[in-house]
Amino acid sequence: MNKENTNQTCQLLNAKTLGQMLSLSKRQIFRLNSCGKIPKPIRIGGAVRWSAEEISAWLSASAPDRRTWEVMREAQR
Repeated sequence: MNKENTNQTCQLLNAKTLGQMLSLSKRQIFRLNSCGKIPKPIRIGGAVRWSAEEISAWLSASAPDRRTWEVMREAQR
């Protein structure tokens, strides 16, 4: 059994950290989220987080809007 696959971790980013990555304010991150301009966040209770891996792939794909991004992701599966 391969231990590398069983010990995978997923880094989650909050709005402040994502904003720092994109050189945007926390408020602007939430605006982009409500407009559907960034990937859909993961909600854990009241917390809103984004997958660092998904954000990286989204940026590599030239940061399309959420609808386009979801279509692109489904096509890759």
